[in-house]
Amino acid sequence: MNVDQIKKYLHDLCLISGLSGYEDEVRKYLSSQLDTNKLKNTTDVLGNLICTLSGNDNLPSVMLFAHMDQLGFVIKKIEDNGFIRIERLGGVPEKALTSQEMVIVNNKGQYINAVIGNKSHHATTIDEKYKVSLVKDLFLDAGFSNKKEVLENGINIGSPITYLPSFNDIGSNCVAGTAIDDRAGCAVVLNIAKRLLHEKNRPTVHIVFSVQEEFNLRGVLPVAQNLKPDVAIQIDLMLSSDTPDMINQGDIFLGKGPCMSLYSFHGRGTLNGLIPHPSLVNLFDENAKKNNINLQRSATSGILTDSSYVQLVDKGIACIDLGFPMRYSHSSKEVCDLRDLFNLENLLFHSITSIDENFSLKRN
Repeated sequence: MNVDQIKKYLHDLCLISGLSGYEDEVRKYLSSQLDTNKLKNTTDVLGNLICTLSGNDNLPSVMLFAHMDQLGFVIKKIEDNGFIRIERLGGVPEKALTSQEMVIVNNKGQYINAVIGNKSHHATTIDEKYKVSLVKDLFLDAGFSNKKEVLENGINIGSPITYLPSFNDIGSNCVAGTAIDDRAGCAVVLNIAKRLLHEKNRPTVHIVFSVQEEFNLRGVLPVAQNLKPDVAIQIDLMLSSDTPDMINQGDIFLGKGPCMSLYSFHGRGTLNGLIPHPSLVNLFDENAKKNNINLQRSATSGILTDSSYVQLVDKGIACIDLGFPMRYSHSSKEVCDLRDLFNLENLLFHSITSIDENFSLKRN
């Protein structure tokens, strides 16, 4: 099993800071890789990266997409003493924030190292020891002495902040990194684009790297509205349930293969989710069995992806969420297994190329 290329892409992508709405450097990297492989690509006004691989017009067209962005913060106030107040962008878990290493991206694209302040243990009262610090009470320490110094370094209100980019091996097959969600999905989609380019008699496939998923889940909508694909396949994480704190959440395990979502529902103020089109469920089920790929199943509340909105575009688009098991979602160190990414790529390739004249989306 050769996962070297996927790992290389994932390594490079995890080391790029790309907050939602500030995905430019991530897009530049992906675009350069597409260019290197003679895959023509364009960027829309929101920043979505699109690459169309023309195929058989008699077959249903496919949009295969993964989001480029990551969650983080923006600066909301700069104190006179040089400390920085922040506003959360995306589902950042407050319990995992104090003392985290961060980077601010200044107006020249430079990374400015910082740390989220944590009250000294020796001065912490008994009551404070067991309380989670709220974002409104947190501050960023970037080593500046005053507000003027902050501004002189190209940092201002609205400057983007993310976890300090990182990527490390864990054990024989796993990696821990910043924004594995969803740079792992991007690595898989990038690799499969190269394979599909040379494949004959397949559907037209629109490869899309989307923006602002972590912000409002709708950044990809203009692309879907413009392309109007028959099928949309979204690639993202699936919550693993193989750690002590997640054992009752499902049956998803790292290293046991890619995942297919049969049900997702946000359930926290947003009445939206996705029940996949049955023809797509059958497509991936059959190809997993045919190619000896173990396909894990997920049914989860608390999860929402941009396919939930894509499905409602135009006359309706047949959608499905596929992905890879991942631990510790939205934290500064997320963990996945490279073997799952490899098998996800193979499942996508065999399934998409198996779409022929007999494939139907009719609801009979």
